[in-house]
Amino acid sequence: MLKLADIVEALTGTRPPGGQEVITETVVDSRQVIPGGMFVALPGTHRDGHEFVKEALARGATLALVARPVANCEWLDLREGFDLRAWQTFRVPGCLQVKDPLAALQQIARFWRRKMAQVRVVGITGSVGKSTTKELTAQVLMRRFHTLKNIGNFNNEIGLPLTLLRLTPGHERAVLEMGFYVPGEIALLCDIARPQIGVVTNVGVVHAERAGSQETIARGKAELVEALPPAPQGVAVLNYDDPLVRVMAERTRARVFFYGLSPQADLWADQVEGLGLDGIRLRLHYRDETVVTKVPLLGRHSAHTVLRAAAVGLIEGLTWGEIVSGLRAGYTQLRLVAVRAENGALLLDDTYNASPQSTLAALNLLADLPGRRVAVLGDMLELGPYEHEGHWKVGLRAAEVAALLVTVGERARSIAEAARQAGMRPAEVHEVPTAEAAVNLLRDLLRPDDVVLIKGSRGMQMDRIVSALEAAA
Repeated sequence: MLKLADIVEALTGTRPPGGQEVITETVVDSRQVIPGGMFVALPGTHRDGHEFVKEALARGATLALVARPVANCEWLDLREGFDLRAWQTFRVPGCLQVKDPLAALQQIARFWRRKMAQVRVVGITGSVGKSTTKELTAQVLMRRFHTLKNIGNFNNEIGLPLTLLRLTPGHERAVLEMGFYVPGEIALLCDIARPQIGVVTNVGVVHAERAGSQETIARGKAELVEALPPAPQGVAVLNYDDPLVRVMAERTRARVFFYGLSPQADLWADQVEGLGLDGIRLRLHYRDETVVTKVPLLGRHSAHTVLRAAAVGLIEGLTWGEIVSGLRAGYTQLRLVAVRAENGALLLDDTYNASPQSTLAALNLLADLPGRRVAVLGDMLELGPYEHEGHWKVGLRAAEVAALLVTVGERARSIAEAARQAGMRPAEVHEVPTAEAAVNLLRDLLRPDDVVLIKGSRGMQMDRIVSALEAAA
């Protein structure tokens, strides 16, 4: 377990005498403090974490990492290194003063990861499918290994260090999702986590507004495979079906393991069958082995998620029996949830977020389901120069799948226009400005046998549509 002495050593390079207090958990939200934990005071968008140090200590925190002294808090200044005399008078609960609490958190996590060298780390990045891949990969590895994974979306420069500090000597594997917004971010996360296996899902245009072109996004994702150790210890698990991912094989010293729907991949799938809300069935091929399995993931696009998790299992020496058990093990779809509206219509709540790629995949799932198909699609944000093209492609597919289309927001007007140009009649396409307006419209339009996909970027608050429609269910 992480101890006070480990923290001081990580930050100063000196192992202090004593300091055997165990740090139970590290958090950046004072409301999540548990007795014996460490609170990291970070500046926030609206409030400064230093305002909550007193609350954190009152909740039982042993330590707080701070950038400046806090009133009525025992404190030790580590900005200039270790001072034995100051250490001998320091008592917990108290505050450790550092130059930058976030950098200090990352340094502690970096130190702790190296101390937990027995753990093999799987890093996962990509534009779409990271979280589902993380969950399913962890399920597979848990068949044999004591495995840690990110909680929720703890996949950035704050969340990943917090996850690593939960490692214990009993852990054998860690599955870490790595998010990307700007070049250099994944390189930083890899420097902290030191992954031996890197999985890249795909390269889309999500976050293009901040990151730039699709090529810039691809270079950012490639930072994962560039950071891997050389073969045989390092393994890059790459999507053969995505040309921008396939060429990443040239940018790594690790062994390359391709997955995809092509027989040219090391692990490939065919006979992928969508079973609606019952999941998918597919046939997996690896060397001279063939395995047919059913997995409770929604949509035929989930075949790639299955392939990624199975690939990591094979690389880590699991049997097919263990891998299939993990793929089937009580896993539920991470994002999309099916609920009933008050009139009986089936609502596919996929409102967590949206990109062109994930929306096309959701429309493909909608196409597998019986009933009158309704697509309620909101603006997809942060697409930068791909904004018009991304919405237009979604509109063309919506016209092939949906009997009724409702678009929400200004950008989504391009979805509506593309759908009309693709052959949808004007009476089948409705444009509204807000989620509230969509609710009012849908209450009049929906029938009991409808299946309704609701999807859009988080900023569009599409979840309000689901909440309103199922409120009286």
